[in-house]
Amino acid sequence: MSDPTPEPPETDKPKTPTSPEEVTRKLEDFIKNTLGGQVLFTRVEGPGARPVKDGDEKAEGEPEEDHGEAFEFHYKPADIKAHLDRFVIRQDEAKKVLATAVCDHYHHAQMLREDRESGSTGPRLEFSKQNVIIIGPTGVGKTYLVKHIADLIGVPFVKADATKFSETGYVGADVDDLVRDLVAKANGDIELAEHGIIYLDEIDKLSSGPEKLGRDVSGRGVQTALLKLMEETEVPLYAPNDIRSQMQMMFDTRKGRTGREVVNTRNILFIVSGAFSGLDKIIEKRTNRKSIGFVSADTRPTVIEHLFRESRTKDFIDYGFEAEFIGRLPVRVVCDPLSADDMFQIMKNSEGSLIRQYEREFAAYGVKATFEDDALREIASRAEEEKTGARGLVTAWERVLRDFKFEMPSLGLPGLLIDGALVKNPEQVLARCRTEAATFAVELGAAHADEIKAFAERFQREHGFMLDFDSSAIAAIAARAQREGMHVDAMCAKLFKDYPFGLKLVTRSTGETSFALSADAIANPDKFVSELVVSACRQRPEAPSSTIIDITPEPTSHES
Repeated sequence: MSDPTPEPPETDKPKTPTSPEEVTRKLEDFIKNTLGGQVLFTRVEGPGARPVKDGDEKAEGEPEEDHGEAFEFHYKPADIKAHLDRFVIRQDEAKKVLATAVCDHYHHAQMLREDRESGSTGPRLEFSKQNVIIIGPTGVGKTYLVKHIADLIGVPFVKADATKFSETGYVGADVDDLVRDLVAKANGDIELAEHGIIYLDEIDKLSSGPEKLGRDVSGRGVQTALLKLMEETEVPLYAPNDIRSQMQMMFDTRKGRTGREVVNTRNILFIVSGAFSGLDKIIEKRTNRKSIGFVSADTRPTVIEHLFRESRTKDFIDYGFEAEFIGRLPVRVVCDPLSADDMFQIMKNSEGSLIRQYEREFAAYGVKATFEDDALREIASRAEEEKTGARGLVTAWERVLRDFKFEMPSLGLPGLLIDGALVKNPEQVLARCRTEAATFAVELGAAHADEIKAFAERFQREHGFMLDFDSSAIAAIAARAQREGMHVDAMCAKLFKDYPFGLKLVTRSTGETSFALSADAIANPDKFVSELVVSACRQRPEAPSSTIIDITPEPTSHES
């Protein structure tokens, strides 16, 4: 009987065909390495699935998420305004208009779906989309309003600056990517994404006045690209000009995944905003209401605010917008500029107040920060001078609290009172805090001196070395233990856990078994013991030099 044919060596065996996921992963690695790792890959694994990012693989046996439920809307305009009142100060008129427009939009969308599902043979329901344009200076809460509306009603929200887009076929982002971003934000749920909100800021930068010559791919061209998107069109789920997106579509097809590959924009609410600097002059010219005589800087914003409320479609066309584009934004909202009193109310009463953020930042280091009203009013006044709305609050506070945020975590003080005196003279108050911290540390150290002494005695019994803490070291240990929320004994164990080994090296060289520790040793214990070891090695006595033996033979008698 002949021997069976030997199996081919391992290297000759045909390899298992590479999976689509592995091909995708290798392609992504290649592109990342080629482009220096500046690419973020997010792929939607087919309709109804969650988006998958690098390194995020679905566990075996994990059930598919069910996204089949229809979007339900049950809010009233007053409900939305009440929610916005918790976060946004003032802007009452803007809240009312936005709340009403949002309710109208989603109620109409719900009626259309119910009519379609009922199979009614009557006339088809029609409605005009109530896309919104918001006019207002920077920092008055335009983005904040829209974001909190989306959070309340539970729809995906995408925000982008209009200036980053270009006309299709030119270098720059494609406006269709906004819709695909909604799908990603909705975790692949196309039904939910089709009820999302797309918010475009700095839309006034797309105006193309008569002074602009030649092809304007980031102004008039983008307006044209947005026209169908804002009305009703279908956007491919996979970008036709993106090789990665097309490969994903191919892999999904090979896996037998079937489903919708387009996103309808009929029920997506578009909201655009901008400061529209110079639009007031166009309105003044049209209405023949130019200011006569002297107008103070304080009253000028109020004049502009009233002019914006009288804006007409022709004013936006004269500003440089296409008539078709501005016609698709029928709801117009004007946000008021913020006064110092408005910014005080933002800090005092808003649920998203910047003050709550600072309190949390100090609390992370065990410091309770208390803000007084006179400090808030002083900062509000300074922020008003910045002319950047509520964003000026961050600028004003950072100038005042910069050094406190740096030093307070290390001073060990349990609290910080932020009042008008601190805002007006932060250097003087910080110097006083340093003095108080030194006194506080000494008092705290005295209260825990016995515990630290007990640790030193135990350390000597276990390792044979005596740690002699001076008063500054005792104070530093106690202050650090309080700052880090630890018991003094546990803090000592943490600081000196590596000391036995280092001190043995020192003892071998010098014979010393007692070591004096100051506050410097507590601030950086590893550095302190390292310097002791290095110093001990330098002091080690040198080995005696070798004895030179003279082996020259004695001269003979005849040589003498």
